[in-house]
Amino acid sequence: MKKRMNIDAAEPRIYKAMAESDKQVNAFTFDPKLKELIRIRASQINGCGYCINYHTKDARALGETEQRLYALSAWWETPFFTEEEQAVLKLTEEVTNISQHGVSDEVFNKAHSLLGEQKLAQVIFAIVTINSWNRIAISMHMVAEVD
Repeated sequence: MKKRMNIDAAEPRIYKAMAESDKQVNAFTFDPKLKELIRIRASQINGCGYCINYHTKDARALGETEQRLYALSAWWETPFFTEEEQAVLKLTEEVTNISQHGVSDEVFNKAHSLLGEQKLAQVIFAIVTINSWNRIAISMHMVAEVD
């Protein structure tokens, strides 16, 4: 796949706005590994190889295990994720696929009961931010770098 264009060069304000969103997400107080799980799971659903490559490296650097990263695409079939992580991953899936069925009351209420309002708001913003990055990367045919 050939990269289509450099969107940052074409309009630098786009990356500036996205970088500010990332800055906010990174400032949130919830577990940095959970932030990376959100980023990876949304990127898996969206098929963004660039972002999957980028965020699995970041997750490993934070101490995330290979086992959990390999199982993330079928997290519900494993015992590797906490109840809170499961609620966040399910919410990530529903927000990422929002055009299919919206976000169900069951998923929202479960996340709300486990996270509280502030953390839930932060998680939703983290999900929205990575989905925006995925759409930029996929639209531009950004290619993952080979190590």
